[in-house]
Amino acid sequence: MDRECCWNREVVTQADCPNIDAGEQELFFSKLQRITEKCCECHVFHADMVQLRDSANPLAPLLFEVMSENCRQKSQIQSLVSFLDNKTLEIRFLHELGSVLQSSVDLDEVLSVALTAITAGKGFGMNRAFLLLCDREEGMLKGYLGLGPRNLEEASRVWDEIIQNDMDLQTLAQNFRLNKLSSEREKFLDVLELLTIPLINKDHIVIKALDGKRPIMINDAFNHPDVPPELARLLGVDTFLLMPLISRNRRVGMIVADNCINHRAITEEDMHSLETFGFPVAFAIERASLYDKLQVELNRVTEAGKKLKEQQELIVRMENMALVGRITSSIAHSVRNPLMIIGGFARSMLKNSPVSDPKRTFIESIVAETRQLEGVLDEILNYSDSLYPTRDFWDVNQLVETALHDTHEMLTSLGYTARYSPGRDLPPVYIDFKQLSYCLRTVLLNDINGISTNRSISISSHNSDDSVILQIEDHSRSISQAELDHLLVPFSETRDLGAGLGLALCKTMLEKQGIPFLAHADFHDGIRYTITLPTRKEEQP
Repeated sequence: MDRECCWNREVVTQADCPNIDAGEQELFFSKLQRITEKCCECHVFHADMVQLRDSANPLAPLLFEVMSENCRQKSQIQSLVSFLDNKTLEIRFLHELGSVLQSSVDLDEVLSVALTAITAGKGFGMNRAFLLLCDREEGMLKGYLGLGPRNLEEASRVWDEIIQNDMDLQTLAQNFRLNKLSSEREKFLDVLELLTIPLINKDHIVIKALDGKRPIMINDAFNHPDVPPELARLLGVDTFLLMPLISRNRRVGMIVADNCINHRAITEEDMHSLETFGFPVAFAIERASLYDKLQVELNRVTEAGKKLKEQQELIVRMENMALVGRITSSIAHSVRNPLMIIGGFARSMLKNSPVSDPKRTFIESIVAETRQLEGVLDEILNYSDSLYPTRDFWDVNQLVETALHDTHEMLTSLGYTARYSPGRDLPPVYIDFKQLSYCLRTVLLNDINGISTNRSISISSHNSDDSVILQIEDHSRSISQAELDHLLVPFSETRDLGAGLGLALCKTMLEKQGIPFLAHADFHDGIRYTITLPTRKEEQP
């Protein structure tokens, strides 16, 4: 029998066996390996076997059986190799995802990685996925995030972009989180709002899958007896997968995945792979959610600690101020009696002395200095009284008009004009009337240097939410903001006794009542005082 195949030769060349490809040169010298890998698929070898069978050789049937079995086993080995390669890629893929999910405590990052892994071609390759999360406080399963195209045109654009950029899975997830997370949530907002299901609705197919803690493959959704028609219409697909997310027997959420674009069949292998993937995802989501709650509680505790520290500092400051108040009050009362006697005698002597008396100038100096010292004592005693404000509801208009009436004579003698523009329908304000009246009189009669030619003061009031805004504009003063801020500190000026205490005392009084006192200086336009008076008692500290 003439043999055309080279299977019986120990050494062959490329011309003898055209089935040997580049890189397989070792087959030229290995007869057994060449027969095993190449001859079974060679048509020339098959022709030799047919010729052998036609010659009635008794070994021909056996050789055909051996050759058939060899081809079958070779096919099985190739299938197993392909299966192992796929499993190796899947294990690497799950390892990569697991590393990210185990290290992240950011909920958006976890969700981005999870949904990207489900929908990316380098992942599970589903066209679209929706994530539903359990809200235990409201007892609802709520649509939280969706990912995927809504039509073929968008899908083609996204797939082309992925191919061109050639990004790995982690990079895809990071890109999605940074650039597309909010837009994807907005794109599927209508679907996510309708994917909100009460957890007590045990008859709903999604809740059944969640309670059963096992994935469910839905086929023929539009005619499925357990699938609500509105759910099938909402998803618009005949086949979809329900994948519950369970962490330590706790229901975390649900993933709804489908192939709405290419309509590729979802296999059992796909379902089992997603089920394996669902466990670390559920754990990562629960951990990230707990971390968010922990951060909220930590911020709350930190804020409470900060407020407690402020309260402690306030208590210490109030105790110190109370001590100062008692000391100053004691000193002021001790000084006042002899000062009143000196002032009374000086005024009596001045009244009875003729204008031509050479001693009259000295007596006038004593009267003036005594009056100034009496003013300082009044301020000190008012400072002591300011530590214990007594508040009630009062009419703002009455307050301002009373202060203007008390200062009218003095303002007129100095050449000032004062005008009040009352607001309409003002509610009563919760204040200490005596202290606020003192503050208004002090602002109107303050002794700040830098008087300009425009000696006018305008006062206005208006309602604002839960307060009444009282604004005083003194156009007669020329002073910088830094100098004005300096005057708001008690005893900050020493050019003459008591200067600077008036405004500082006003600020202290109002702060004790929880009333903001703002003073803004414009060197060319004067000073604007803004006092915000509360209208509700519970707003006060």
